[in-house]
Amino acid sequence: MDSQALRETYDEINECACPYEKAILTGQCDCSRASRFCLAEREGVRCNAEPARTRCAALLEILRTQARFTLKTLDQQSALAHNKALRVQVGGLQGLHKALWPARKLPLMVGDIDALIERAIAEFGRLDALPFGQIVQQIAAYQARRRRRSR
Repeated sequence: MDSQALRETYDEINECACPYEKAILTGQCDCSRASRFCLAEREGVRCNAEPARTRCAALLEILRTQARFTLKTLDQQSALAHNKALRVQVGGLQGLHKALWPARKLPLMVGDIDALIERAIAEFGRLDALPFGQIVQQIAAYQARRRRRSR
C-alpha cells in the first residue's frame, strides 16, 4: 500500500482523530476517551467523544500559538515536524499539570488528557485564560526520550 492510499484509508477509518495521537502513541500520555486501532502495520488513535476532541483540538491550537517563539516557527498553518508537535503536546500537558498543581513533581506520563483539560477549565474558567507563561516554560523544557540502541 503506498503512502497516499494509506493516508486516505486512515482518514476514512479515523473520522474522529485524537489531536494528542503522537503523545499517546509514544506512551507519554493516555486518555480515557481514546481508543487505539491498527491499519496495515501502523497504529492510530481515535477519540470516542466529539466534545472532548473539540476541547483538545482547541487547546492544542492555543498552545501552538502561544509557543510560536519557543518553537521558532511563524507559520501557523503548516504542519509541525514530529519533534516540535510532540513538544507542544507533551510539554503543553506537563505545563498544564504544573499550572494546576505547582507543588507536585511533573508526571512521567499524563494519565488522562481529558480529565486534565476538564480540571483546567474548572480551575481557570476557559482555555484562553490558562497561565501560558508557565505552560510555555514546560514546552521549552520538554526533552524527547532518547531512542535505545539495540546491541
